[in-house]
Amino acid sequence: MAALLLYCNKNTQPLVDSGYRNLSDTVEYVGMNSCIGCHAHIHHSFTQTGMGLSFDKATQEKTSATFDKHALVYDAKSNFYYKPYFRSDTLFIKEFRLDGKDTIHQRTEAISYIVGSGQHTNSHIVDFNGYAYQAPITFYTQDKKWDMAPGFEYRNQRFSRLLTSECFTCHNHYPEPVEGSINKFARMPTGIECERCHGPGEIHLKEKTAGILVDTAVAIDYSIVNPKDLPRDRQMDLCQRCHLQGVAVLEEGKSFYDFKPGMKLSNVLNVFLPRFSNTHEKFIMASQADRLQMSACYQSSEKLSCLSCHNPHHSVSSTPKSKFNNTCISCHGDTQPVVCVEAASLHDKTAGDCVSCHMPSSGSIDIPHVHITDHYISRQTARRALEIDTAKKAEVARFLGLQMMTKKNPKSLEMAKGYIATFDKYIESSILLDSAQYYLERSDQSDKAWFKTKVHYHFARQEFEAIRQMATDKAAQTLEDAWTAYRIGEAFHKSGNFQQALPYLSKAVDGLPYHLDFQEKLGNAYVGLKRFEEAEKVYRFVIGENDKRKVALCNLGFVLTLKRQFQDALQLYDRALALDPDYVQALLNKAALMQFLNRKSEANRLAARILKIQPDHARAKAMLGLESETLLQ
Repeated sequence: MAALLLYCNKNTQPLVDSGYRNLSDTVEYVGMNSCIGCHAHIHHSFTQTGMGLSFDKATQEKTSATFDKHALVYDAKSNFYYKPYFRSDTLFIKEFRLDGKDTIHQRTEAISYIVGSGQHTNSHIVDFNGYAYQAPITFYTQDKKWDMAPGFEYRNQRFSRLLTSECFTCHNHYPEPVEGSINKFARMPTGIECERCHGPGEIHLKEKTAGILVDTAVAIDYSIVNPKDLPRDRQMDLCQRCHLQGVAVLEEGKSFYDFKPGMKLSNVLNVFLPRFSNTHEKFIMASQADRLQMSACYQSSEKLSCLSCHNPHHSVSSTPKSKFNNTCISCHGDTQPVVCVEAASLHDKTAGDCVSCHMPSSGSIDIPHVHITDHYISRQTARRALEIDTAKKAEVARFLGLQMMTKKNPKSLEMAKGYIATFDKYIESSILLDSAQYYLERSDQSDKAWFKTKVHYHFARQEFEAIRQMATDKAAQTLEDAWTAYRIGEAFHKSGNFQQALPYLSKAVDGLPYHLDFQEKLGNAYVGLKRFEEAEKVYRFVIGENDKRKVALCNLGFVLTLKRQFQDALQLYDRALALDPDYVQALLNKAALMQFLNRKSEANRLAARILKIQPDHARAKAMLGLESETLLQ
């Protein structure tokens, strides 16, 4: 395992944890409109920035996309087409599949929100009764092209990639989550607001309207945070809350809403970045804070920070390049020529333009069709602007390990959590779980979080027997964490022990009643115990919350089949298949019902559809009277 790569800030200014009065949990947010009275000019310019335009309702005014004949995306892996279009002022995305010229599947969803300022992308969100999911296609504004959303090109989750507070608290102002859910929201703001960088404004607003003023030319106004008055490390913590894209792991008892400007980020969450042998050459989209801190300019300075070049109240696109170059000159102008000695070889560069060479525009490794400024300031990036060594380009990157970006000396248990979270969210590689095991073995088992982390580790490994063994002396009612209860319940469910699974799944649902995956698993346990009335109640609750849940629709159809309510069951199977024509369980359940009703030709057609999706499906072959090695096993 490679040693962690850690950077040391030389800032000697005092910390301000107790200085700013608006960091208290009792201080309320007042909303951006409350700021306009005194700061109208700042409000106007900020609303034109990338942050101000980060999120809004899906209207024709908001979208940066084109909707001509080229507005069509085909995903060859899943064999689905996607067509975005406006009808009146509502944006829709139509998913369809063709067989020759015939449309054999069609699903259309209204888009509720657009994410992105339009500088790089417009992504799209569907809202199913408050439950937020990402739509499968994105418009890439720099290339003026529609394509699969980032990550969907590898695994098309269609309209089912749920979006949590972790996503929204960077791409938007703070939404209001429904208690007991992970992706249901009671209120959704429309763009990042002032208080994300300045903290809650209640005290500041009351004092200023009461005439209590502070001359900020000579003193700090501690009623609200002004980021330029923070020590550099706290400035960086504020910016890298969102501009340090990595794997975020919350501290125990914290949420993504708990960080406020002026706080240490590590008091709320820790951020982990995977490091590779080519980390200096390749980077991800929101890596600005990381790349800057890798730079010699940052490491040798006590003052250089994001605010040295960026005024968050003004758009980068409207900021003259001289603003950025002057930051370089402020350090380098007195000691060396302003014109770089290599500038003569760059025929297409302007002499003295430091940024174009040392912070070149480049594509990111995680988001297609975008070009962003590389904030790793070095001679190496300047030479990359000329030409990267061909051998370096061809080098296969080696994984070096995780770096915790928020603490110098992380605990072993914190590192274990980071590796497990990286496996869950980023890279499904056993190497990560090997490292998690290494750190778990060196962790303090008396730590309150050790048990749930160990359960999470075994769950990621799919070592369900190990989880069952750990649960022998852990009654469900003693568990405080809903996810741990769910993982233990699922471990028993996998073994067919529904009786022991039930109390853990019930505990999970008690903790997160609007986590619909938990509810569906609880319903399945009731079915396994032949407690069909209770199962039906659970599935109907799920469908009432979100009628786009194919699992709940299919499983409720199964329960109604057992109750001989055949017509209702068929309708539920058809609703599930309208959402996902490749949903094998719904096809199988419907085919079995068709057989029972002596509608053999329909059953055979359904079985044939299953075999197109899963050619070795044993039950589908049995329905068609086919013999195979699979059937003999």
